[in-house]
Amino acid sequence: MSAEITESFADIDFPKLERSLRHPRTLISAVLSGITGVMTIFACIPLFSVLFMLAWRGGKRLSFSLLTETPPSAFETGGGFGNAIVGTLVMVGIAVLISVPFGILAAVFLAEIGPRSKTASAVRFCAKMLTGFPSILAGVFAYATVVLVTGGYSAPAGGVALSILMLPIVMLTAEESIKMVPQKMKEAAVGMGATKTQVVWKVVLPTALPGMLTGVMLAVARASGETAPLLFTALNSNYWVVQDGELALMEPTASLAVLIYNFSRVPYESQIELAWAAALVLVLLVLAVNLGGQLFSRKRVTN
Repeated sequence: MSAEITESFADIDFPKLERSLRHPRTLISAVLSGITGVMTIFACIPLFSVLFMLAWRGGKRLSFSLLTETPPSAFETGGGFGNAIVGTLVMVGIAVLISVPFGILAAVFLAEIGPRSKTASAVRFCAKMLTGFPSILAGVFAYATVVLVTGGYSAPAGGVALSILMLPIVMLTAEESIKMVPQKMKEAAVGMGATKTQVVWKVVLPTALPGMLTGVMLAVARASGETAPLLFTALNSNYWVVQDGELALMEPTASLAVLIYNFSRVPYESQIELAWAAALVLVLLVLAVNLGGQLFSRKRVTN
């Protein structure tokens, strides 16, 4: 047997197998690879330019006092945007509490319970339409259903508007993650006597968790930077969302996105500098959330 293998290898002309730019296919592959690399570098230039500008303009003003103070008035210097950070976290947290449970339950229905039903097709179509839904319309909807009903701007109204934008992202990514769970794992659980609910709860969801968490992080990243919905729902405030030890959720609430929008339009240098610093902090917060989600997903996969 070994002699036959040796003879078969002896018939191969190995020098002809070496890559050479004189061969047309190798030359075309090298040229296309070079073009792809150059295009990738050009595509990264805007991203790194924005990050460099944020680090340069916002880093000069960044300090611990910015994270613990409230915004200054028009003619004052100093101040910070600590209340906007807390307000952003509160409203995004409310949006997560609304969108994640509904999104995952809808994804379970789409992937496991009725994947080929007419209801599932209609829900998928609506979810895909919502991914391109203008954010300002989400703010108008939340304004009509929450602000007008409750009689004022509030953090829950902002959370509802952001949850509308997060829901389709969570739903569609969770559905794809559930579909990627191997069928053999489900069949093994059924063979051991597990019910449909137990299969979903004990096998499907834990296995699909890393992918679902990635979708949640993408949704959080989008919601954190939205401005238009919050202008219609939470408006803005120079006060903390926590007042006298209590959450003032039903009052106008500050957010980093709205603060950046407002301060970038004024002719006062101190507030423009605060806008740059707030933009840098917002990017760092989104980056921290994404890195945390990725680390958690990797630990779940390795375990």
